[in-house]
Amino acid sequence: MWDYSEKVMDHYRNPRNVGEIENPDAVGIAGSLTCGDQLKIYLKIENDIVTDAKFQTFGCGSAVASSSILTEMIIGKTVEEVRKITNKDIADELGGLPPEKMHCSVMGYEALEDALKNYKADGYVDLDEVLAEHYGTEEKKEKIICTCFQITENVIWDAIKQNGLKTVEEVTNYTKAGGACGKCKEAIQDIIDTYYHKEKTESEKLTPTQWILKVNNIIETQISPELQKDGGDIELVDIKNKTIYVKLRGRCSGCKNSMMTLKSFAEKTLQNSLGTDVTLVEVK
Repeated sequence: MWDYSEKVMDHYRNPRNVGEIENPDAVGIAGSLTCGDQLKIYLKIENDIVTDAKFQTFGCGSAVASSSILTEMIIGKTVEEVRKITNKDIADELGGLPPEKMHCSVMGYEALEDALKNYKADGYVDLDEVLAEHYGTEEKKEKIICTCFQITENVIWDAIKQNGLKTVEEVTNYTKAGGACGKCKEAIQDIIDTYYHKEKTESEKLTPTQWILKVNNIIETQISPELQKDGGDIELVDIKNKTIYVKLRGRCSGCKNSMMTLKSFAEKTLQNSLGTDVTLVEVK
C-alpha cells in the first residue's frame, strides 16, 4: 500500500474548485484518457491576478488531490508567480506523494504551463489555432518519446531538470514514460545522459565567482529549506575547486545521522546540479 499524507486524502475526498469556468481567460490540458489520467484547468485572470481556478480531471486519487490543491495554490497570485510553480511545489504542498504517483503532480504542472502559454493579457489565445492558421495542418509538433503515453521530449527534460532525476525508473514514476512497452527506455536514458553532460559542461565554464554564487544558491534554495523543516540548517564555509566545506546548524549539528544527511541529501543535491565530482565536507 502507498503511504498518502492526510492532506492528499482530504483533497481526494473533498476536492476544491471542481468544475468549469464560463468564458475563461486561459485553459490548459495535460495527460490523455488513453493512459488513464487527464486534467483540464480553467483560469480567470483580472489585472494580472488569477481570481478563480477550476478543474476537471479523470484519474486516480493522487491526480484529483494534485489538481485540487493546485487551484488553491494559484488563486490570488499574479501570473508571474503562477508561472514559477513546479510539480515539486505541488507535491510538497500535499505533504509529499509516493514516487509511483509523482506523475500526477507533473500533470498539474503541465496543465498549468499549457494554460499560461496560451494566455495573453488582452484575451485568451488558442495557440493550436494560431499555428494551424499559420502553418496549416503540418504545424511543427514536439518530439514524442513515449508513444504509449504520448510523452514528449520536453516533458521528460523538464522533469529531470526540476526533480534531479537520474534513472529511467525515476523518469517513469514522474512522467509515465517507459511504463508500458518499454521500447523508449533507451531514448529516455539518452536524454538523461545528455542533460547531465550539458550540466557538467556548463559548470566547467563558470568563473570562480559564478561557481561560488551557484553553489550558494543551491544551498540556500534547495538544501537549507529542507533542513529547516526539522529544526536544522546548513552554512557555506569555503569552496576549494570541487570540494565544498559546510557547517551544519541547529538540530543537524548534533544529530547522530548528520553524516547521512550530509552525504545522502546535501551532497547528492549539489551533485545533481553541479556534477558527480563535487564533494561535501563538514566543518566542525
